[in-house]
Amino acid sequence: MRFGISYNTPYYGTSPDRMAAFARLAEECGFDSFHLPEHIALYPGATIGPYEMPPSLPYLDPLDCLAFVASATERILLGTGVLLVPYHHPVILAKRLATVDILSKGRMRVLTVGVGSLPGEAAAVGVDFATRGRRADEAIDVLRLLWAGGEEGVGFSGEFFSFENLVSFPKPYEATSLPIHVGGSSRAAARRAGRRGDGFFPGGALLPDERALQWELVRESAAEAGRDPDLLEYTRFGSIDMSVDRVEAMAAQGVTRVVVNAGATEPDEQRRELTAFADRFGLR
Repeated sequence: MRFGISYNTPYYGTSPDRMAAFARLAEECGFDSFHLPEHIALYPGATIGPYEMPPSLPYLDPLDCLAFVASATERILLGTGVLLVPYHHPVILAKRLATVDILSKGRMRVLTVGVGSLPGEAAAVGVDFATRGRRADEAIDVLRLLWAGGEEGVGFSGEFFSFENLVSFPKPYEATSLPIHVGGSSRAAARRAGRRGDGFFPGGALLPDERALQWELVRESAAEAGRDPDLLEYTRFGSIDMSVDRVEAMAAQGVTRVVVNAGATEPDEQRRELTAFADRFGLR
């Protein structure tokens, strides 16, 4: 089992010094990966489920933050949870992701993408909310195509993106692709993960039966697409105070990585929480 840590700027704040110190602490404690969420734009009345999001929540750009974190650390992998892929043009995104991967010497390897759940956010960037799933599918295909393409160029003709003889260099660090995990709490997300993803990272608000059904749907969709289900990673959220027994139960369900959040906002208390977790699971 691998363990990641999530850094939520609306909760922890936007101080660059605190972010860098937290990332170094996570690396020191032996966490495998450092994850950031994304919201491009909020608005009054935006809701996710029963929760109304204050429009002033300070979401920093996750990729810019990960480039910054890379400069402050040496080992920890860089990830998103989630990047709203239908709201980014994949040609530009391919370049940005490869750049972060190069600058971090191959650590931009826990990219998780989702489709978003706020109609106003989609409208703000000119995306039809109803098409965001299909747009995400195309974007994933374009990213992989550009990373793998050579000097002769590649072409793509889809519903949302189209180009001919396009060349995108440099490639990711010592690689021709980056892993793309799919996040989300829907069965559509599970099918997308099986057909196109390198892993599945569902949301936290699922009942056990639905969670098990979605993971099985990931595996079935992968097999139907001619892919090996056993090669897919399975990431889940956990709590900073979770027990060894709980992690063992998740491992029995196929989970390969658990991502937790620090409950505290003050650095001294965060250190206590992260070191206690690391000691409990022998991360160091």
